[in-house]
Amino acid sequence: MIDQVAEKIVRRIILGLLLGGLLVLGYAVLQPFIVPVAWAVIIAYATWPLHRRLQRRMPRRPALAALLMSLLLSTAVVLPVLWLASLLRNELGLAIAAITAEIRHGTLALPDFVLNLPWIGDSLQQMLDELTHDPEAFRTQLTDWVRQGADKAVALIGDVGRNAAKLGFALITVFFLYRDGERLLQQVHQVLQRFLGARVDDYLAAVGSMTKAVVWGLVATALAQGFVAGLGYWWAGVSAPVLLGAVTALIAMIPFGTPVAWGSIGVWLLISGDTVAGIGLLLWGALVVSWVDNLVRPLVISNATRIPFVLVMFGVLGGLAAFGLVGLFLGPVVLAVLMAVWREWIEDSDLGDRERRPDAQKQDAAHADRPGG
Repeated sequence: MIDQVAEKIVRRIILGLLLGGLLVLGYAVLQPFIVPVAWAVIIAYATWPLHRRLQRRMPRRPALAALLMSLLLSTAVVLPVLWLASLLRNELGLAIAAITAEIRHGTLALPDFVLNLPWIGDSLQQMLDELTHDPEAFRTQLTDWVRQGADKAVALIGDVGRNAAKLGFALITVFFLYRDGERLLQQVHQVLQRFLGARVDDYLAAVGSMTKAVVWGLVATALAQGFVAGLGYWWAGVSAPVLLGAVTALIAMIPFGTPVAWGSIGVWLLISGDTVAGIGLLLWGALVVSWVDNLVRPLVISNATRIPFVLVMFGVLGGLAAFGLVGLFLGPVVLAVLMAVWREWIEDSDLGDRERRPDAQKQDAAHADRPGG
């Protein structure tokens, strides 16, 4: 009997070691593709209703529906990215040349109301004079700042070639998710149910609702802010307002990043002598563009998931720092699952307390009915 128990224990240990080794080897093989697969899952889930509509029109051709949806998605993603990259590359060179020309003409100066500010007016003017006393040196410094910013962006989101490869793998994965997503989800549900039991439904519902809310909340907020900011750039007479609006929309994906876009342009208008346009753009950004962020993002994300917006903000920023650009969506999803576990444990605790109270009351009553009780 003892030998049989020992044999079972040894078998389980060997099986556990083999499974652990296979998991480690599987992770080593699939590690380069984790980020593209994560992007594919997020995109496929967020666009699944559109795919279902297309699938209903061709129910006997699921592969063709998946292929058409993948091609539409590729067109919607690749073409705008290429357009923005080409425009941004040209406009950066023109912007640096324009700033250098303004410095050479000596037209950069702070407006009077800024100079008259106590404590900081003279310091700001002195800082501006130090930056612009040598146009060529400032041009070199500005180019270096742009290069450093580009290096940080590359460190965050990766270089062009690597991102193109990730995008290609993500789009290929999206096709198979569209075609086989329902069957794959059923298999994942069966596997998780063996470990988590009936709770898996609540956790999957939390992941699904948070993924949809974060994707559409971030995208809707960014597009709305980019559009409204673009209107402000157009009114202020800034060159390339469409491009700047698109860049603002990309920056708006990161919480509190939008003021950097319209704020820097407004400050540039002020120091270049266009005081009315600069003040107007700063007021437009503070009162309108930021209002869109404060309205749309909490409305779409917090109300749809019953999660405080501060946790969503921490999830976005923490996910961005931990996982890169895909962490914008993974971070809030992780916190959503933690919140689901937290709420379920609290509900179980409350239910257990309510079940114990009647038993305690019955015991007290029985004790009171006894002689001498």
